[in-house]
Amino acid sequence: MGIIKPTPVQEETIPIVKAGHDVISQAQTGTGKTLAFVLPMLDKVKTDVPHVQGLILTPTRELAIQITGEIKKLLKPEDGIKVLAVYGGQDVEAQLHKLKGDMHLIVATPGRLLDHLRRETISLEGVRMLVLDEADQMLHMGFLKEVEDILRQTPYKKQAMLFSATMPPSIRELAGRILRNPQHITVKAERVTVKDIRQWVVETTDRNKQTTLVRLLEETQPYLSIIFCRTKRRANTLNVALQEMGYASDELHGDLSQAKREQVMKKFREAKLQLLVATDVAARGLDVEGVTHVFNYDVPLDVESYIHRIGRTGRAGEKGLAITLIAPKDRREFADIENGIQMAMERRSVEGAPLGGGGLEGPRSRGGHGRTGSEGRPPRGAGREAASRKDRGARGLAASGERGRGGDRRGGAPVPAKPGKGGRPSGGAERSGSGSARGSRKSEPRGGFGGGRPSGPKGGGYAGGGSRGTKGGSPGGRGGRGASRGK
Repeated sequence: MGIIKPTPVQEETIPIVKAGHDVISQAQTGTGKTLAFVLPMLDKVKTDVPHVQGLILTPTRELAIQITGEIKKLLKPEDGIKVLAVYGGQDVEAQLHKLKGDMHLIVATPGRLLDHLRRETISLEGVRMLVLDEADQMLHMGFLKEVEDILRQTPYKKQAMLFSATMPPSIRELAGRILRNPQHITVKAERVTVKDIRQWVVETTDRNKQTTLVRLLEETQPYLSIIFCRTKRRANTLNVALQEMGYASDELHGDLSQAKREQVMKKFREAKLQLLVATDVAARGLDVEGVTHVFNYDVPLDVESYIHRIGRTGRAGEKGLAITLIAPKDRREFADIENGIQMAMERRSVEGAPLGGGGLEGPRSRGGHGRTGSEGRPPRGAGREAASRKDRGARGLAASGERGRGGDRRGGAPVPAKPGKGGRPSGGAERSGSGSARGSRKSEPRGGFGGGRPSGPKGGGYAGGGSRGTKGGSPGGRGGRGASRGK
């Protein structure tokens, strides 16, 4: 199976699960927790019993697909164990056809599973093993009622396991209701957040975030990177801008069809994409080998979200780098995150990415005209000031005998170099999957985000499970024109 040495969470969890105890485990993704519950579950499946014996609930479609894939890698045809992923966005008729056969293990999102239970196409009466994976995110997304409805249809006498990266009071309350004399297992956050992941903070402004991000991409040369945005719209806008600059980028959020999401993830896993611009909910629990960098384009809502985000890199003992971009308005919020993980993060500056004024020179429009700043227009008075600036620059150049920094023609920021070798996958101009992105250009300037913090429901609402779509507020005002107008 490729397991040379078990991880700490596997060493502690597997014997306890094999012994039949209930488990509550605080462990982040990337610690090997999936195998910690999957391996003993497979040992306990009885292939001669023709009904569902094990149920694994996950908050998102991507995580359900991922866990199912891990299980199938462990199985051989002669094992006779059948597993099915049940999640929204699939062809219902095809799913119903598969359910007519005997299924021993089901990996499901709450919404779609509840739909099958109401249709009576799945029965949980024979479930002997239950896992709630990423339980904190399940509650954060508002799935508590669905989870409770599902649990009511399982036998009282069963082995239950709850895995969560954080242990807020709501999780402890849920655990108290569904677990019987559980064994507590904790893998300390420091193993992931401090030891294996370098964490930087770069101060910028909303207006200059794209400039700063591109500078960081050029400086750090990530092989595979996930860039987190707070809303679907901001993820879409940033992805379009990166594609226009020639980066192999795509987006992942709840507005995409299931087929599109699976296509994007396949390309990212195969390193045909270098950058994945994602919302928190869409990227929850994703385990992609080789992610070297995580960028928090927008500051996470809380400590839990921060830990989950940076946990996409530095996985299974590998090293990673997490960089958070903070605007002045984010300082107090980010101080709470630093207090939460009990760590003051390293501050970094980025050459050529000023804190004030001037946005990144964006891509050229179809008409061939260069864009300037975040609105694609030169600032007022640019024509009148051009001559005086030129004269001042000439006098300074003559006095110093030095050349000015190239590319500072518009908006005060150099034009970024196009993606080159340096660790990036080839095919930099890849733009597949940007259909929805292109449809939004009329409403969002490509040169940058402006204004205040995006508003909307805390945590981003629903995505992935069942028939729910992802809620999300609109980004802040355009081109730095004040506060957000989200509902």
